[in-house]
Order: sequence, then C-alpha cells, then structure tokens
Amino acid sequence: MATTKLSELAKTIRSKNAGVNKITFDIIFRDRDTYEAVKRSGAVTRESVAALYGIGQERISDFVEYDPGLAIKFTFYRLAPSGSAGDGDIFGAQQYAPLLDVPVTL
Repeated sequence: MATTKLSELAKTIRSKNAGVNKITFDIIFRDRDTYEAVKRSGAVTRESVAALYGIGQERISDFVEYDPGLAIKFTFYRLAPSGSAGDGDIFGAQQYAPLLDVPVTL
C-alpha cells in the first residue's frame, strides 16, 4: 500500500471563518475515485481531526462527508471570537496547514 500526503490528493484544502465563533474547513477532491479512497482510508475522520488539532471532539460542531461535492467538511469552535485580543488569525484562513501533510494510505 502506498502512502500519499493529503495535499497531493486534494484539489483544494482551505479554512475560513464561519461566523465569529467557528472556523470551517473544506477538503475538495478532483474525482470520485480519489474522494472515495480517502474516505475508505480513515485518514480524515472526526477523531483524526481532533487529534491533529489537539482539541476535544466536543469542539467539532460539524463533520460531513459531502458526496455530491466530493468534499470532506468540518467546523470547530474557536477558543476566542475572531478579532478578539490575542487572535492570531482573524479570518481563520491559516488554520488548514496541518491538513496538508496528513498521510493517506491507499
């Protein structure tokens, strides 16, 4: 079995604000075969996302495998509102980086 980085399999990996208290993530694939293979691999699950980001699963408000869009989408609660004192990423646009190197065994 080959192991490939998620960033080599996905067309788009991004994060952005979902209101002031949440950040949402999208992992979008070019084709159904790759999307299905990543789903089967178990590399991106509610549990693996929580571990990757070092958060409790209760902070993940949504986790969806969206078959019509060939996408895996999840959202988690911020520790502090966007733009509040100490917020290092007001738009939530830099939070996707840990996903890039997620190993996927196909």
